[in-house]
Amino acid sequence: MAGDSKVVPVKRALISTSDKTGVVDFCRELQKSNVEIISTGGTSMVLKDEGINVVDISEITGFPEMMDGRVKTLHPTIHGGILAKRDSQSHIKEAEKNSIRFIDLLAINLYPFEETINSKNVKLSEAIEQIDIGGPAMLRAGAKNYEYVTVITDYNDYATVTEELTQTGGISLDTRQRFAVKAFRHTANYDSIVDTYLSKTLLGEDILRLQFTNGQPLRYGENWHQEARCYSEVNATCPGLSKAVQLHGKQMSYNNYIDADNALQTIRELEQITSKHAAVIVKHNNPCGLATGTTQLQALKEALAGDPISAFGSILCFNKPVTLEAAQFLKGIFVELILAPAFEPEALEFLAHKNKDLRLLELPKLNESSAANNIYHYITGGVLKQTADQGLYEKWETVTSNNPPDKKYELAMFTIAACKHTKSNAITIGYEYQTGCYTLLAMGAGQPNRVDSIKKLAITKAHENLLTRYETEQPEIGVEEYYKQILSECVLTSDAFFPFPDSIISSAKAGIRYIVSPGGSIRDKEVIAEANKLGVSLVFTGMRHFNH
Repeated sequence: MAGDSKVVPVKRALISTSDKTGVVDFCRELQKSNVEIISTGGTSMVLKDEGINVVDISEITGFPEMMDGRVKTLHPTIHGGILAKRDSQSHIKEAEKNSIRFIDLLAINLYPFEETINSKNVKLSEAIEQIDIGGPAMLRAGAKNYEYVTVITDYNDYATVTEELTQTGGISLDTRQRFAVKAFRHTANYDSIVDTYLSKTLLGEDILRLQFTNGQPLRYGENWHQEARCYSEVNATCPGLSKAVQLHGKQMSYNNYIDADNALQTIRELEQITSKHAAVIVKHNNPCGLATGTTQLQALKEALAGDPISAFGSILCFNKPVTLEAAQFLKGIFVELILAPAFEPEALEFLAHKNKDLRLLELPKLNESSAANNIYHYITGGVLKQTADQGLYEKWETVTSNNPPDKKYELAMFTIAACKHTKSNAITIGYEYQTGCYTLLAMGAGQPNRVDSIKKLAITKAHENLLTRYETEQPEIGVEEYYKQILSECVLTSDAFFPFPDSIISSAKAGIRYIVSPGGSIRDKEVIAEANKLGVSLVFTGMRHFNH
């Protein structure tokens, strides 16, 4: 029977709702289809007050609702009417023998347990009374018997049911199957919330239950021999990559999602601090190119200039719709994926024609998206949970005698945003290449010590990038002097405190005069003293941004 397209008529419905949104109009539509309505307690009163014919549950069971409403639907005439197989002669005979009539439709939502426990100063006794017993039992019974019974747990599905009743006189198998799965998922989630609350309240145990759905196969995992899927978090408050729409290109891989998420988080960070166009290039989970500009093309060019070699096979993300001008500039530049809030039609057509494999993802609108509240990381045999790293700084305290000029503040915010999404130990150097426009001149990432991130990576990369600028601009000064001249106007940001003064020494030697750090080392006084000695402005933010 499962798998056919059978439409099951609805002759009797049981309606029992805590949230009564839309239930009156729904029952009016049921009456138009000559459906007999059975109801309980408060729902019955509401429907009767609206002039809807209702049979009270007590008339069916022969027993009054009792024990403060704890017992009302747990009865063979109810569960027999739900669970009976309509094509089983033995079930039919037993139903007739015991005066059990079939129930074809259930519209039930459960006691508001979650809302109750989220209320201030809620008592355990109050929470206990909001644990639904009869509701989940009926939902599970109806869902189990989906071949004959329609189960509704969401008032948003009322319209689907009334439309099918009007058009076909019954409910399709496809709808019954979808609603059955939805009902089991609903009761499972409800029970998990009860378990989590009671485990904490009665046993002092902290329980973590996660709910993810719609697992989609990926091209491969972190490596070719690994399989992978992407799941969507149920009721997520931040529309992220799992909700993005792929407009073009080959199937996503695990690494594509990891890098794309970094790009999304970085671009979202910039969206909070600038109204300009922004472009971020991510490779191996690090923003290797990042810039803002007065046009998208300008931001893109500057971001690519930050590390043109690493940009090969990278992830590219914009904070505004992709323009044809930017798309055409990418001709001949190999990137794996482009993310943006939208694509101009001409840009989408150009990019799709440019490369049949190029992945193009349309993101949720950035200004409508909030950051995730919690971050989870799986370890062998367990999982770690932490609150999300939100914000850029807790304080803005100049700890040296030299104050940075006010005009460096926005550049510092840009550089902190880049540092926050770079792997620790992270160092980023930001440069204002044009008034109000910033670029990630260089970064040092993933090193076991901070000095290597500065001296061996960030400064070295800055010199490499500046040499290209030097050869283009051809200034009337030597290249070493040019390096120091540019770096003296940059801001260097560290994701954590400096444990020793050596990082300040290495930075100042390269010409850096403005440094931002969380502070908090037991040797802060030594670090500050060295900065004062070298004429460096040092700002403490009080917020570390380790990114492991």
